[in-house]
Amino acid sequence: MNERELKLLLEAGAVKSILITAQGSLFHVEAKTAGVAKVLMTGRGDVRQWRSIDSCAKWLRKAGIGNASLDFQNWQIGQRNLTAI
Repeated sequence: MNERELKLLLEAGAVKSILITAQGSLFHVEAKTAGVAKVLMTGRGDVRQWRSIDSCAKWLRKAGIGNASLDFQNWQIGQRNLTAI
């Protein structure tokens, strides 16, 4: 699901909840609709990720979302990402 689809689902009232999930040192967003969780993607098809919880929250706020849950069980503070060779 991309940003445009998320906004359409929000306008239709189909989004039940938003979950910010930490994976390693990055955060991504999942939107829960009728029993299905959809991960927010970029236009190229990659998972949309943020390096800080602040930037993720600002993006959600700009998209019109004021309430989200946070799962930081798998958050690794200071973990570095693998670089492509």
